[in-house]
Amino acid sequence: MLNRVVTTTSTTTTTTSSDGFLNIAYCRSLPGLLKFAQVVTLMIAFLCVHCASAWTDYDAFRYFEVVTLWFLFAILIFFFMSVFRLQSKLACINWPLTEFFHYVLGTILVFIASIVAAVKSSSISALLAGSVFGFIATVLLAISLWTSYKVTCGSQQTSIAL
Repeated sequence: MLNRVVTTTSTTTTTTSSDGFLNIAYCRSLPGLLKFAQVVTLMIAFLCVHCASAWTDYDAFRYFEVVTLWFLFAILIFFFMSVFRLQSKLACINWPLTEFFHYVLGTILVFIASIVAAVKSSSISALLAGSVFGFIATVLLAISLWTSYKVTCGSQQTSIAL
């Protein structure tokens, strides 16, 4: 009598969104979509004011341009850091808290710049459109502020063993 044992092994590999160099799933998440919308609205706001033929107040609209461009680049940096997974490589910085403070400052400064641009626009349509897109960016920044607040400073459960 011949006893034969046949053993087969199979290996299954699955890839998740945490594997690899790029985090493409972040682009489809709520924070990723919010960052994309913020970049688009800040770019439109900047271009509306920058391409306007006549400025009514040079200092006010320079301030608007500086604020919108600064936060546009800052949001792009945070976006690319998330897509390329650079937060894990630079673990010495608390990135959720840094992003939270960025949204606090961005919401306040873009809101102030949009108010100043709206007041100083003198019914020039390009300047008025820039301030409207500044207000839209302010709302988007406030939404990101709220979502990052829930992640950074949200209620933490503590359990007490009795």
